[in-house]
Amino acid sequence: MLPFFNKKNKDELELEGSESSVSSEEMLQESGESSEESVETELSIHPSWNLPEEDIYAFRFLNMECEPLKPNQLSLYGINVDKQEDGTFNFNAFVRHSINKKIKLENAVIVLLDTDDSILGRKEFDLSKLGEMPPNSSRPWTFPFTAKDLFADSVPQKGWKLAFQLKPSSRKHSLELTDSWKRSLAVEEQKKLENVVDNMEPPKHGEVNFLGLKATLLDEQQELHVTLLVRNGGEKNINLEQLPLQVEDAEGDIIAKGGFKMDPKLHVKANTSTPWNFVFPQAMLLKDNPDLSRWKAYPPNRQKTNG
Repeated sequence: MLPFFNKKNKDELELEGSESSVSSEEMLQESGESSEESVETELSIHPSWNLPEEDIYAFRFLNMECEPLKPNQLSLYGINVDKQEDGTFNFNAFVRHSINKKIKLENAVIVLLDTDDSILGRKEFDLSKLGEMPPNSSRPWTFPFTAKDLFADSVPQKGWKLAFQLKPSSRKHSLELTDSWKRSLAVEEQKKLENVVDNMEPPKHGEVNFLGLKATLLDEQQELHVTLLVRNGGEKNINLEQLPLQVEDAEGDIIAKGGFKMDPKLHVKANTSTPWNFVFPQAMLLKDNPDLSRWKAYPPNRQKTNG
């Protein structure tokens, strides 16, 4: 077997790809014991791989750089990518899991994503070749993508990721926060939002809709602040660049109306809900003293969402 890191020395080693993860229940229809503690995955080299010591050292070092997993997760963490003479891209990645027992994988569809989570390629792999993985382990593996598997002529050297493509029926609709929300929202509030999303009926397959969370009228600033969940029930990520919205109060009156330019654009991943704040300035307000005991916010000509 050829060395994986023949062009690098130990001072230059870094994970060139990113990580994606799914719950073991979604992927394998099974899970281990539930726990709140994070799980460090131990390096496990396939028994048939005869690697030089330099590669084993490199894999051990890079595996230690991986973030711990939550219990009962399955993960793909990109290591590096190497283009072959025939045009095939070999993506090397750690296959990691945090189940406290041995596991064996089967056939799985894996997608290649760029830094914006846009799909660059898709291919089905026979993951039984990985063999039996020890509990809480991390096994390096190579995923070759040929020209027929790719939707683009080039792939980024860094920031790409491999992800398991779950069947729509097995993929749980979940909360996805933008980086700004992760930084500004307390962990306790994030968990409350997760519970809201987990306990509500998910959007229909392929549907995008809006759910009202909070509406506050600030008298001094003469502004209406509205928080919505943008719910993507489709299998593809969406980007919102411009969004017209109107708000209806408990009396059925349109109390605010306007268009919003999303800069940067709002990225909502497939089968997730992402919250966002919309501020209606005085110029967009249409009614004094609205009744916000009940309210609805929706794009014109779209289904209304209750708040």
